[in-house]
Amino acid sequence: MSKMTTTYIGDLKTECLHHLSGHKITTDAPPDNNGKGDFFSPTDLFAVSLPACILTIMGMAAQTQGFNIDGAVAETEKIMAANPRRVAEIRITITFPHNDYTDRQKRALQHVVDTCPVSSSLSKELNRVVELKYKGE
Repeated sequence: MSKMTTTYIGDLKTECLHHLSGHKITTDAPPDNNGKGDFFSPTDLFAVSLPACILTIMGMAAQTQGFNIDGAVAETEKIMAANPRRVAEIRITITFPHNDYTDRQKRALQHVVDTCPVSSSLSKELNRVVELKYKGE
C-alpha cells in the first residue's frame, strides 16, 4: 500500500507528498479552468499516469525477456470534454529507440498497453489511442 498526502496550498494549487520517498509534486489548475498552468494539473497527472505505467510494465516485461526499452519516449495528449468536465481521450505515441525487436517482443510490448494497472483501472468510456512506433519505421 502506498500512502500520500495532498495539501491545498492556495491559489488553486496543491502539494502532494509521497510518504515512502519524500518526493513532492505541486499541481495547478490549467489556464482554461481559472489556473495559471504553472505545474501539471490534476488531469494532466491523471493522463500521464497511463504512459508512465505502460512504460514501467514494458520495462519489466523487457527485463524478464532479456531485452531493453531504454530511451523509449511517450508523447501524450489529453483531450477534455465538458458537461461534465472530464478527460474524454488520451492519445499516446510511444517511440522506441531501435527496431531490432522480435515479433514476440513487439507482441509483449503491445500486450502491456491494455493490461497495465492504470489501463485496467480506467473507465471503458475513456477513449485511449496508443500507437507504438519503432525507430526507422
